[in-house]
Amino acid sequence: MIRSALLLALLAAVPLTHAVAAAPDLTTVSERSGFQATGRYEEVVKLCAAFEKAYPKAVKCIEFGRTPEDRPMLALVATPTGAFTPQAAAKAGLPVTLIQGGIHAGEIDGKDAGFLALREVLEGRLAKGALDKQVLLFVPVFNVDGHERFGRWNRPNQRGPVEMGWRTTAQNFNLNRDYVKADSPEMQAMLALVNKWDPLTYVDLHVTNGAKFQHDVSIQVEPVYSADPELRKAGLALRANVIADIAKLGSSPQTYYMSFAKTDDPQSGFVDNVSDPRFSTGYFPLRNRLAVLVETHSWKDYPTRVRITHNTVISMLEQVAKNGKQWQQATLAADARAQKLAGTPVALTYKTTDKTQMVDFNGYEYTRTPSEVSGILMTRYDETKPQVWRVPLREDVVADLEVAAPRAGYIVPAAHAAMVATTLTRHGISFRKLDKSLERADVETFRADKASFGAKSFESHQRLTVEGSWKSEPRSVGRGALFVPIAQPKARLVMAIFEPQAPDSLLAWGMFNNAFETKEYMEEYVAEDVARAQMAADPAIAAEFKRRVESDPVFAKNAHARLEFFARRHSSWDERLNLYPVLRTNVAP
Repeated sequence: MIRSALLLALLAAVPLTHAVAAAPDLTTVSERSGFQATGRYEEVVKLCAAFEKAYPKAVKCIEFGRTPEDRPMLALVATPTGAFTPQAAAKAGLPVTLIQGGIHAGEIDGKDAGFLALREVLEGRLAKGALDKQVLLFVPVFNVDGHERFGRWNRPNQRGPVEMGWRTTAQNFNLNRDYVKADSPEMQAMLALVNKWDPLTYVDLHVTNGAKFQHDVSIQVEPVYSADPELRKAGLALRANVIADIAKLGSSPQTYYMSFAKTDDPQSGFVDNVSDPRFSTGYFPLRNRLAVLVETHSWKDYPTRVRITHNTVISMLEQVAKNGKQWQQATLAADARAQKLAGTPVALTYKTTDKTQMVDFNGYEYTRTPSEVSGILMTRYDETKPQVWRVPLREDVVADLEVAAPRAGYIVPAAHAAMVATTLTRHGISFRKLDKSLERADVETFRADKASFGAKSFESHQRLTVEGSWKSEPRSVGRGALFVPIAQPKARLVMAIFEPQAPDSLLAWGMFNNAFETKEYMEEYVAEDVARAQMAADPAIAAEFKRRVESDPVFAKNAHARLEFFARRHSSWDERLNLYPVLRTNVAP
């Protein structure tokens, strides 16, 4: 760790030093410790109120939720315009910038850097006038209960602070896997905040894991590869501008997550990609909004990481002040295009091609030798010897799984309407309940040819993957079903929730597992009699069975499969087995 005197000398060259002259009641434990420690959540509560008291015409402290352990979830609304409500911000046409710290509460740079940056902006020292052109929503700590699971070395692969919080919530949810399924009360509160304020940009402040190298931060933005193609221009501009801003202040940022393609092997290089919508940067592009993932490097010390995060926050505010109106128009245009996606191909997943370029990457000398502990090759770095690595980078990202959007929308039968309606409401998605039944409606159904359940729990769910396709099939739908139109601004999010093969669909998270479990069955001795009766009554069935036995050795050796061959032809067979209980329709009911 750097001694306090040396720390202050280090910070003297950057705007961070302005913190020293600030009013004592607005400084943080982190500043007063020389950026060695971070405060408990009680400090956030006090600072939120103190900022409002110190700047009553520019800051409001709001509570937007309660955690499972009954702690307040707080945000600071900062703008000198008086637009302290979503309605006022919308009426004034002000873009909203939501900056969030502590989604992983051990990675707490964002809290201390955010308070520091906000104070300096309010004092007029940095980003002068930036808050006149936007509303800042600053959430110092998203994962509040995890923040209070406080201890030394909660992040063993991170240098500082001395103590920090925990990665997951009190209910052990990883919030950055929860954006679509929204199981946690914390995420439900965050989505409600987002629905009210509709932020133009959502900035998620993290600390990466990984190897030891010289680069200090990655700035990833979407849409750049994903979602609305036209809106990607705004995403690219935002990413380029922020990287240029912080590079001028001494950072060495990269545009991709700096994790090796092969674990612990520097020569394997890097692979850029698009996150699934369970992550912040995968989710917000589906709402046609800009998402920014800031990942400072865990092996940089805490003073360095706070400084870099601080500089990034300042850059974000300046960029939105300069370009926010233009980017607002771009997102509104994307909303309009999304309402016209019916019948067109929409990407549900993305992949990185094998197209490779060699790049220079600033690392350190290292050795790779077998470990006497684990027995595997281990990399050991010498941080006293900087070295430039020549490594491969793959960053050609293209659409992978594409599915044509339904021409009208999705129908959710009444049996599942309550559960699905809750999810849709959390995301601000429009739907309506059908007040009459539909007889033999012309719809599309998805029957799984193969359904594979996850071997173990993931985020409290047993996930499910299916193979199959949509096919036209008339089906009756009872009163009380939901109709979810595709013609709405969040059309891409609608498809991410309902398309069965989307990575974070309700089906993928196991919300419809019952539909893919056999419930009724036929005893073997009964199936034997049924088989003989069917073959006696219909020679074609007997001939088909014989062909299967003779041509398919796997089938021939599987007694259960042989009996099921006949059970499927019996009137007791459940025709709903492996039928996804959500329909697509080309005509609005």
